[in-house]
Amino acid sequence: MGFPFEGFESGQRYRPAPGDIFVSSYPKCGTTWVQYIVYLLENEGRPLTGGQSLTDVFPHLEEVGEGPVRALPEPRLIKTHLPFARTPWSVQAKYVYVARNPFDCAVSFYHHTRGFVRHYDFARGDWETFFDCFLRGEVDFGDYFDHLVSWWPHRAAANVLFLTYEHMLAAPVAAIGSIARFLGGRAGELARDPHRLEGVARHSDFRHMQSDQDRWSSRRPAGMPAFLRKGVVGDWRSHFTADQTRRLAAKFRACTAGTTIGDLWPGLVADSLE
Repeated sequence: MGFPFEGFESGQRYRPAPGDIFVSSYPKCGTTWVQYIVYLLENEGRPLTGGQSLTDVFPHLEEVGEGPVRALPEPRLIKTHLPFARTPWSVQAKYVYVARNPFDCAVSFYHHTRGFVRHYDFARGDWETFFDCFLRGEVDFGDYFDHLVSWWPHRAAANVLFLTYEHMLAAPVAAIGSIARFLGGRAGELARDPHRLEGVARHSDFRHMQSDQDRWSSRRPAGMPAFLRKGVVGDWRSHFTADQTRRLAAKFRACTAGTTIGDLWPGLVADSLE
């Protein structure tokens, strides 16, 4: 991981203040998209302007550490990729968790890793090598399934909103409305105005966000995958071999046995093996 150890360690010492809003996910599951939606909702639908970057107003806790987070104006907007047991928790804070199917997540994470040449020596890395690392959980933030399963039992908590990338993509305005009502306050007021919700949807639309990559991430070298790359469901089919599909499907079944996590993506495992 390319984060300073001090930031990662101090981030876990952070104690949430009442009203803090966390966006939590495993990497490449729609984190930046949900962050920007939350930012817009908490700022009356006004987009970032000028040279503003999302990371300045919505920092990554385990990257920057607790100091910069405490310096934020309230309500603090905080991003984290930590599993539940390591996430600073308070019943007075709110947590928006977003999950994405593991097949598309793996592909997006592969291109993400290739593009961050400052953090990884993987610019020439191949998909097969990355897939094997992903399957073993030997990537940033560990095993995908450990992360998802850690948050799953808390999905019905009053201060947790559990979303999936796929449902958000299918019905973005409805998803934005759900987030707004969950957050309450200024966001809740905005939720009562369909026109303003549609405005948030326009500003956070993939094509709109993709047109200004510097707002979401540090600049990548020419020829590397963009930080916001495709924003679709099903891209995994252009990368996975039949053997890789069987192996990830088997791990999905084994790691989620005894849960209803499979209901998040009905038919995904069975369809992937056809």
